Amino acid sequence: MLRANHSDLVASSDLADAVETLRAAEVDPDAERHRRTILDFVTSHDDVLHRSCLEGHLTGSALVVDAPGEHVLLLFHTKLQRWLQPGGHCDGDANLAAVALREATEESGIEDLAVDPVAVDLDVHEVAPPTEGPHLHLDARFLVVAPPGAQPQGNHESEAIRWVPRSALADYDLDAGTIRMVRHGLARRGRLTA
Repeated sequence: MLRANHSDLVASSDLADAVETLRAAEVDPDAERHRRTILDFVTSHDDVLHRSCLEGHLTGSALVVDAPGEHVLLLFHTKLQRWLQPGGHCDGDANLAAVALREATEESGIEDLAVDPVAVDLDVHEVAPPTEGPHLHLDARFLVVAPPGAQPQGNHESEAIRWVPRSALADYDLDAGTIRMVRHGLARRGRLTA
């Protein structure tokens, strides 16, 4: 089920592709309200794939886990000054799994990552970067698995990046949505490797 260089990871400008991914996401009841909010927003904003939609826009995030599934990759975001998972703007791409994989690769410096194309979580949250007005990120979150021995390098978007053992995640002041994503992503990882 995990994909790295698969034909369905090509970019798409068709918003219907994003809607299909959102509807197919395997989310728990806590995230179901986020799905409804995102789908309602998409229905009323045909430019939701672009940052020019100032009220909010679709994003793709990656729960990057190491090959054994024992560590989660977190980065300390330069603009937002918090520990987060890799992720970012769609910039016109409706293939949300491809967006998550692209962002994970760019932000971690790890090559040969593999993504599960079924979103493990959906989340709506407000961000307020210092040079932009507050807006919503309508986030589809995907499990991404690193190859054995992968060492993250990071880029200019983060001040720090590290593999965090499952047992130490509570030390990183993660919000409830991130904790939910980790819980469901790691459970999905277990099902895929069973």
